[in-house]
Amino acid sequence: MDSREQEPAHQHDTATQPTDGFDEEKARRGARLLLEAAGRDPDSAGLSDTWSRRVPEMFETLTEGSRPESGPVMRTFDAETDGLIVKTGIPLHSMCEHHMLPFQGVAHVAYRPGEEMVGLSKLIRYVRWQSRQLTTQETLTRDIAVGLSDELDAHGVVVEVTATHMCEVMRGIETETETTTREHVGTISEADRTQFRESIRRHAAGPNGC
Repeated sequence: MDSREQEPAHQHDTATQPTDGFDEEKARRGARLLLEAAGRDPDSAGLSDTWSRRVPEMFETLTEGSRPESGPVMRTFDAETDGLIVKTGIPLHSMCEHHMLPFQGVAHVAYRPGEEMVGLSKLIRYVRWQSRQLTTQETLTRDIAVGLSDELDAHGVVVEVTATHMCEVMRGIETETETTTREHVGTISEADRTQFRESIRRHAAGPNGC
């Protein structure tokens, strides 16, 4: 028998295929189905806005990082130093792609500029934008490092993320722990690494720390 007769051709349902941009109608349908799966009436007074408006709006915001057009404009200016620039304690909130539950913590970012540098607030905006997507902590850490390196044409970038995962806290082992990931792109010297680690240590110790 011909192998093509043994296995039916896989049929693609175009209604379930990924699309460019954000599909609000699919988000509404999905939220409604989840409520029904949980045994709730989507049309009840307390839930009608949940699936028709609130969840789609929330999900659109929390997936901005997957849409390049939503990224911050990284306006640069001539570099005023060739030394390491370090930004610590950047709040980070993202979504685990495995369980669609949040993970949150802090990101520490450092870069050695090439010919241009960027305003410090842009580092915060960039981390926030990259974080708004379904991802893993390991991938997100890499995406921030590679993305900043490309945006700034930096000699080197190093990123460290420490986060707590709600998929561990609310289910599974039901234990609150922290996970730390680190990535670097380009040239980062041992002196740069030492400066970066010391900046993170001072941040963790707080304003009154030694």
